[in-house]
Amino acid sequence: MKGSTYRRCSCRDPKTGKELGTSCPKRNSRNHCTYSIRQELPPREDSSRRSFARGGYTSLKAAQADLDHIRALLGLAESDDPEGTELIAAMLSEVSREKASLPDVEETRRRLNAGQDLIGSLTVSEWLDRWLEGKRIRKSGLNRYETDIRVHLKPHIGNRRLDRLRVSHLSDMFTAIADANAEILEQNAQRRAVVEELATVPWKGAEHRARRKAMKAAIDAMPPFRRVTGPATRLRVKATLRASLNDAISQQILTFNPAAHVELDPVRKPKALVWTDERVAKWQQTGEKPSPVMVWTPKQTGAFLDFVAEDRLYAMWHLIAFRGLRRGEACGQPWSETNLDTHSLTVSSQLVQDGWEVETSDPKTDSGFRVVALDNDTVNVLKRHRERQDADREEWGSAWVETGHVFTQEDGSWLHPGKVTDLFERLVAASSLPPIRLHDLRHGAATLMLAADIDIKIVSDTLGHSDTRITRDIYQSVLPHVGKNAAEATAKLVPLQRKAEEEKAARKAAKAAKKAKAKKNGKGGSKPRDKANPDAKSEKKSGEKARRKKPKK
Repeated sequence: MKGSTYRRCSCRDPKTGKELGTSCPKRNSRNHCTYSIRQELPPREDSSRRSFARGGYTSLKAAQADLDHIRALLGLAESDDPEGTELIAAMLSEVSREKASLPDVEETRRRLNAGQDLIGSLTVSEWLDRWLEGKRIRKSGLNRYETDIRVHLKPHIGNRRLDRLRVSHLSDMFTAIADANAEILEQNAQRRAVVEELATVPWKGAEHRARRKAMKAAIDAMPPFRRVTGPATRLRVKATLRASLNDAISQQILTFNPAAHVELDPVRKPKALVWTDERVAKWQQTGEKPSPVMVWTPKQTGAFLDFVAEDRLYAMWHLIAFRGLRRGEACGQPWSETNLDTHSLTVSSQLVQDGWEVETSDPKTDSGFRVVALDNDTVNVLKRHRERQDADREEWGSAWVETGHVFTQEDGSWLHPGKVTDLFERLVAASSLPPIRLHDLRHGAATLMLAADIDIKIVSDTLGHSDTRITRDIYQSVLPHVGKNAAEATAKLVPLQRKAEEEKAARKAAKAAKKAKAKKNGKGGSKPRDKANPDAKSEKKSGEKARRKKPKK
């Protein structure tokens, strides 16, 4: 297609106001006129002409460079690709009209091959909205992504161009979040101090009332109490951004994921600890838990189950304590997947809490679909529970809500997972046992299985973990006696001379002590002589000899 560069003078005749053009007396001056370019573009669908025109170049070299740039862009579309030709022509026409910069040739090639818009720059905010609309996951997961995007990602990096997002931008974002945390903590401390001071001011008296009024006004003017963005939340925000940018790479919008290379402080997951006698004593004195994740001993678990034996949901507490079902799995377990004749149940659904709303959902992962074996006692517990549920169904009559779930409310409707947690906490508090969470009852089931020397693979499958490493990482809180037995078994493998001598001395001392005790009790050694009758012994011996002597016939 035709294209050219030409020199143009914009001087005008002071009398007529018309451009002088080639008649300008200064036209031959080296730096007086500017250069322009014009390039014919493929015609429109209605066969009308269009072109790219631009002026103002200070040199012929600059004008020729842009003309070559335009021709390179036109050459990106193959001759047998009318759609690509039309897209590039429309792009160049708009760039000429808007007087925008010419796009990079390689970037345009990538966009054209990826089926993306050739003009305009996609921002992080626009991409996150597009990515979220295309997600097909359960509602709770979508809400979590939406919160991360709305609260953290859009305010900090939403206006940046997606293809120019760098690791440094993300580092700045997380630094800003940390700075905001410090400000929130300071503001919370200031508000808490004023609230505590207000509680000490008496109600009576004009002076006290005026002071209370002023302090309340000051509290209203302060920012409300807010939660900080903790390390776990920051990692979740990073994971959300990383997942979205990975999808951008798969669609050839990006070639690099900066979220995969930004460094954050590691988050240490709390380890589960067992409620030993020493920890219970300290908790009773201070009211503090040694760890956010605490596990009952078998004795404490048995005490709780005995305490709630008459509770309507006893079978649920029993099932979680021994088989380690998650809260949502227990609430959503149907009778159709519970086979008491074969001593097994299949976890195939769960109830998920989104805010305060409840919806049914598939297990979180493929490994969540699993068959859980049941012991005889658990089967009997579930049979008694079914009998009680049948009685409730008859009592409610037509008002009974048939959900088909094993554990329901009094009228047969769904159990709310949040209310189940609240009920469990109340029962634990009433039992006077050291506190644990409902999920910690699942931790306890895993610990009991490991303490019973059950293979780690079976424990992992029972809990629904995708990898045995997850089981090992989480459930290392073995019971104290199990740890002691393991330590003793390990120590016996190494022969030590010192240890052998100590054991020999201990046996010798024990033997001497036993001998001394026997002597003291008159069961060993020489018997004391009868001082009152010193000849008794000799008489006894003479009598024995006479009895042994046979009489003569």
